[in-house]
Amino acid sequence: EVQLVESGGGLVQAGGSLRLSCAASGFTFDDYTVGWFRQVPGKEREGVSCISSSDGSTFYSDSVKGRFTISSDNAKNTVYLQMNSLRPEDTAVYYCTAGYRSPIVITGFGPRLAVDDYKGQGTQVTVSL
Repeated sequence: EVQLVESGGGLVQAGGSLRLSCAASGFTFDDYTVGWFRQVPGKEREGVSCISSSDGSTFYSDSVKGRFTISSDNAKNTVYLQMNSLRPEDTAVYYCTAGYRSPIVITGFGPRLAVDDYKGQGTQVTVSL
């Protein structure tokens, strides 16, 4: 079965850190661009970060630049999102998506894949004061 599974979410105090994982099964990330986005009920989806399949280039939204880092471990077929200096406004459900050789589009709502072939079920991140 082809799927993406996110993990690593939870409750953390402001200033703390979390590392989200996006594990793929049924396919390998080798030729897939992977992105993270977040969503709060009633708000537009916000692109957080992407990593390109072509050259490993990384992209971040302005709201997380300098605090979040995306990385991939091909041996584990997993993409990570290291989130530091977390703020209450980072509270959201975080999703990962993967697109086969998908270009990355920079939008007014952050970076996102031009094509989402797969999407995970999401993991909740809650940042308290």
